[in-house]
Amino acid sequence: MSPGRPEPYARTYAEPAAELGLRTFWLGVAGCTAAVAMFLLARLTAWPPHEDETLALFVGRKSLGGLFTTVQTERGGAPLHFFCAWVVVHLGGGLVGLRLFSALFAIASVPVVALVGARLAGRTAGLAATAIGSASWMLLFHGIYGRMYSLFLLTSALSYLAFLAAVAEGGRKRWALWAVAILATVATHPYGALVLATQVVYVLARARTRAALYATAAVAVLGAPFWYSDHVLAGRFDVSVGAGGQKLDGPGAVLEYLYRVAGDFTSGFTPVVIAILVVAVVGARALWLRNRDAAFLTACVVLVPTAAFILARFGQSTSPESRHLIFVLPFFALLVALGLIDLTRGRTPVLVAALVVLMSAEVAWGWDKTAPLYKGEAATRVEAREAASAWLARSSRADDVLFGYDPLFLGGWERDRAGFSDTVIPRADAKLALRSLREAGTLGRGVWVFDASDTNNFTQKLTIPLRYPNPRSDFEARAFGPFLVIRSTEPTRTPKEFLLETRQAQILGRSLGSGDADVNLLTADQALSTLER
Repeated sequence: MSPGRPEPYARTYAEPAAELGLRTFWLGVAGCTAAVAMFLLARLTAWPPHEDETLALFVGRKSLGGLFTTVQTERGGAPLHFFCAWVVVHLGGGLVGLRLFSALFAIASVPVVALVGARLAGRTAGLAATAIGSASWMLLFHGIYGRMYSLFLLTSALSYLAFLAAVAEGGRKRWALWAVAILATVATHPYGALVLATQVVYVLARARTRAALYATAAVAVLGAPFWYSDHVLAGRFDVSVGAGGQKLDGPGAVLEYLYRVAGDFTSGFTPVVIAILVVAVVGARALWLRNRDAAFLTACVVLVPTAAFILARFGQSTSPESRHLIFVLPFFALLVALGLIDLTRGRTPVLVAALVVLMSAEVAWGWDKTAPLYKGEAATRVEAREAASAWLARSSRADDVLFGYDPLFLGGWERDRAGFSDTVIPRADAKLALRSLREAGTLGRGVWVFDASDTNNFTQKLTIPLRYPNPRSDFEARAFGPFLVIRSTEPTRTPKEFLLETRQAQILGRSLGSGDADVNLLTADQALSTLER
């Protein structure tokens, strides 16, 4: 079918009589959306707070100009996500507000994913893919995690929906809508550039209309602030193409990574994910036989990132994770749905039973991967975190220097927004840490936190011994369950003194089995070395 024709982008893979009616389709989509909404809102605070959520909210404490200056010149990355955090903070919200945004983005993505699937492969396949995606750990976990990934799923899915409409029906207005959607995508995450690349490849291969080329050129120009932001982030983590850095260890490592992604999209238990991949291959064949335009776009969505990972070089402190390809989820779920439809030959009871089994396996994988999302966090850990945060709020000073975006600091700030320190030193980036220290001006007491229950530790415990760095007289310490808070008794005054005391604290953390202590110690040593030079 020519991409310029106004007919629906694709038809169903069952016989036309078996295709879902519009009413049934939307009832099914509404059911999936409601189920996702109920789960996310019920589990909004089940997962423990994370340092990346603290980071977003603490950056959001700045003025709007300060926010964008920080994102564009220091941190790089996701300006739209940080803007959402800024809105939350300036409306008086905190962690719950940030997670509510994530939940709303995830909920809104469900009907958009359904529309993408229906446009590509008909309403039956679209609804089946929506059901598969709705039970996915990838959607549910990032629907409560206060980072940018549910927003990335929503904006990328909207961009594909707008792209399909523009390709099929043409017109400057439709291409303008696509440009807005894809700019929102690249503003949400650096991997939005991969979303754009998949669509540009399709345009060059199958839709080289004047409107399409003009819209693509406009996106290239208007996206300049986001390209710069991505460049800043890539520089921090030493990600590039060409010489320098390390590649994923050949095509085999890339395939292993994609295998893990498929497992996190559905169910990562080895026998299950192998069966799912076989079903997806069946679905890909069916898509190719029925609608080669849709199959070509899906191939672009899978193969363009694959080629990028083969060519890219990554620094020692970074590597791609399954969440980075969340924009592929609607397409992978659609291939699995098409495979199930093809294998069950359109027999509705058998198809429904297969979907129920698959969705049950997805929930089981999510429980295995992040059990607290489903069963909640240990009550003793929650109580200890609350007590530690309350103590920090009571005893903090406005000039304290906080090391790392620890969730205890977030809890302290939520209790005392006016008086809690806003000086935070990043813990895994020596250049940014030193820059933050130099810009902070007068440095007060240093504050460091260790968590014996952190999943980065080799073993997790719900208690931690009360210990002090050496010499003890320079520090005070408080233990709350698995949390140990170390604070210097006197102001650190200079970046060098703060880094030296950080070094002592991290040596203690390493002796306690803190999984982050080695990275933090390296940060302090590198920053000290830079100071000495």
